Amino acid sequence: MAQMRKRSEIDARYKWNLDHIFTSVEEWEKAYAEIAAMVESYKAYDGKVAENPKAAIRDYFAIEDKGTPVYCYAFLRQEADNADAEAQALKDRAMSLMVKLGTVTACLQPELLAMDDAALEALMNDPEMADYDAFLRNMLLEKPHTLPKEQEKLIAMMGELAQAPDTIYTMLTSVDMKFPSVQLPDGTEAPLSDGTWSSFVRHSDREVRRDAFEKMFSTYGKHGNTIAATYAASVKKDTFQANAHKYSSARAAKMDPLQIPEEVYDNLVSVIHEYLPVLQDYLQLRKKLMGVDELHMYDLYTPLVSDFDMELSYDKAFDMVCDGLKPMGEDYVAKLREAHDNGWIDVYPAENKSSGAFSMGALRDVHPYVLLNHNDNLSDTFTIAHELGHSMHSYYSNQQQPSAKSDYSLFVAEVASTVNEAVMLKKLLKDLPEKKAQAYLLNHQLEKFRTTAFRQTMFAEFEKISHEMAAKGQPLTMQALNKAYYELNQLYYGDSCVVDELIQNEWMRIPHFYRSFYVYVYATGLCAAMSLGDRILTEGENAVSDYRKFLSAGCSVPPIDALKLAGIDMSRPEPIRKAMEVFKASVEQFRQAVED
Repeated sequence: MAQMRKRSEIDARYKWNLDHIFTSVEEWEKAYAEIAAMVESYKAYDGKVAENPKAAIRDYFAIEDKGTPVYCYAFLRQEADNADAEAQALKDRAMSLMVKLGTVTACLQPELLAMDDAALEALMNDPEMADYDAFLRNMLLEKPHTLPKEQEKLIAMMGELAQAPDTIYTMLTSVDMKFPSVQLPDGTEAPLSDGTWSSFVRHSDREVRRDAFEKMFSTYGKHGNTIAATYAASVKKDTFQANAHKYSSARAAKMDPLQIPEEVYDNLVSVIHEYLPVLQDYLQLRKKLMGVDELHMYDLYTPLVSDFDMELSYDKAFDMVCDGLKPMGEDYVAKLREAHDNGWIDVYPAENKSSGAFSMGALRDVHPYVLLNHNDNLSDTFTIAHELGHSMHSYYSNQQQPSAKSDYSLFVAEVASTVNEAVMLKKLLKDLPEKKAQAYLLNHQLEKFRTTAFRQTMFAEFEKISHEMAAKGQPLTMQALNKAYYELNQLYYGDSCVVDELIQNEWMRIPHFYRSFYVYVYATGLCAAMSLGDRILTEGENAVSDYRKFLSAGCSVPPIDALKLAGIDMSRPEPIRKAMEVFKASVEQFRQAVED
């Protein structure tokens, strides 16, 4: 189990190197001043965009390109240590500058859309504006939802307020909230936090799991009214923005601009519901293998093949990832090694460090950065592969697309990460034929399906319910949200598990809920990745070549079309159903591996 340490106690090899962005705060200050001046200069376009639309568009993206490192540096510093007062101040200033940028440039889209349609079409088809044609095309799609210029400015000025729920939640859960220690079987105690939670919930000792579960969710419950009020503000912000821009719902406001039909979301929920009996079959098998009379919510994450030990240090885990991803190509693996050796990754949990894991790929002229909270187990090894999948997606997109086209859609954001995991798992299943190893890896695959396809879809249902409640004017109190979340757990797990009362508080520790209508893409991404990973391993170079086209597409084409470049059509329910059939077959394979 990774120990909670102060950041200063961690070797520099295992911390990201932000000097690649700015070597000092003084250098950051200089860049900040330059961006501030550019933002001020952009005011000259207000009311005059139509006089020189090409320059207005180019200058807008130039400011964004210059401003991204200023914000990212401050953001990454704070993520590594949320108690760093200087980092907090830098991030606050960077956010204020980004809000000012949004306010000043709010004239761009309304004034462009006020131009004659023929002039806009000519602008979009002008070879000189080829780098910006996707921006213009997407803007035209949003024309019915674009407000008059002054109204867009007002909404842009609310940018900091719109971020407030997420900021408050982060500071509360990462800095102010403290958890009781967990007692280990030898009588010693170990610190509990969001960063170390995964180690406890996978522990072989049931009392450790129960103790961690009760202390984790009891602590969240003690702050439940504050968290509910914070989340309610976030949901109401989503509802306000959707209504202001004349979308039918908050969900539509997030999906329509991505050119994703809402039926994709509904198809996911519908197909997952079809396969809940298969989930129950797997959970009944888990209950049998664990030898318990009742399966509780704190029993769901324990590895079922306890006598196959894969305790993996970070460096050993990274080697396993690189070996497993050899089918992706030598240059691909070489770039992963560069990430390991050259300060791309912040590895270990530390006091006041943000929990979870992410990849930030916005820095076109530097490289992606990855945050981990590594514990020495197979699950966190797959997290390395997952986050590096995001990083490679960003890397190829940044390499192949101009800045206006490099930021790929949220809908495909989880595909590359999950493909990495799928390819690595299939390679391990091939390389480790022993029955115990097969059972261990199949257990991991089944848990990936349960926690991604099923659990993230359950999260997506919770988001839909909470936003529908807000749209109807129903109060989003702790009691109401707990009830909705508990009933979903009963639907998904109740036929096989004791749905412990404290699980009603689990929604409180899901930070993705503050980035609404995003979690469903984890589930759709898994479904797409299962097919893509299989194609890469069976077809080899041709499939890898097609996959690189997808990785390199950015937002140059709509996201569903980007996936079609790699051979997957997610506009239909079939890929979801196909993935669920893989889950069903894996349950049977696992049953044979553990019962023979």
